[in-house]
Amino acid sequence: MANDTLQGLFEIVKARKAQPEEGSYTCYLFDKGLDKILKKCGEECSETIIAAKNMDNAETVNEICDLFYHLLVLMAQQGIELSEVEAVLEERRKKIGNLKQFHQTNKES
Repeated sequence: MANDTLQGLFEIVKARKAQPEEGSYTCYLFDKGLDKILKKCGEECSETIIAAKNMDNAETVNEICDLFYHLLVLMAQQGIELSEVEAVLEERRKKIGNLKQFHQTNKES
């Protein structure tokens, strides 16, 4: 998924938080609060796992999209910007291939 797509969706989520619209599922989640948002994140994560375990790629993609959406709602609820997540992912991307260094230990200590 392109960053523009995620950013665009995130902007809609943040707009719903700032200016609630009647009948909006996103607004419903914000109204119910953090516990409801976390519950939905957990449910979507479980559904993603089940779809993947069932080897159903189409359903797995749909569940991943649901999980992304609910994570964006969580981020907006907690005041976390997408750019913060992207920055951490970029740092982690730079570390790819460092597994051997990660597992080295000082045997003299």
